[in-house]
Amino acid sequence: MRVIFLQDVKGKGKKGEVKNVSDGYARNYLLKNKLAEEATAGNMKALEAQQRKNKQLEEQEKEEAVQLKNRLEKLEVTLKAKSGDGGRLFGSITSKQIADALNKEHGIKIDKRKIELTQPIRSLGYTNVPVKLHLEVTGTIKVHVVEQ
Repeated sequence: MRVIFLQDVKGKGKKGEVKNVSDGYARNYLLKNKLAEEATAGNMKALEAQQRKNKQLEEQEKEEAVQLKNRLEKLEVTLKAKSGDGGRLFGSITSKQIADALNKEHGIKIDKRKIELTQPIRSLGYTNVPVKLHLEVTGTIKVHVVEQ
């Protein structure tokens, strides 16, 4: 029997896949537990429509990420910190501080986990910080650390 998986089933298939499984397994387990539905013509059309909608939403998210990337590249985030001799900071600037300053100064909310700061900033001056906005879109923020 051909079925459309509604949820991931370990060892059998992922959500949205169409596969042949034995009739007994389909009737007694998959259909009974609403893990799959029979692959009728109507259900196949509904699946294709859902996949088109998901693809369109994904493209829209990517387009929004590209627009945000272009907006971020024009911005500069300024952070104040105490520093000692030679421009070394007492402490460091973390991704959380950058995210908070970006929200406070420019009204852009970005999760601190998306800011890819390999090591905290420990010196005064300008630093370009990469930001993962989408699977395929990465932007940069210019962070300016000044003495307090």
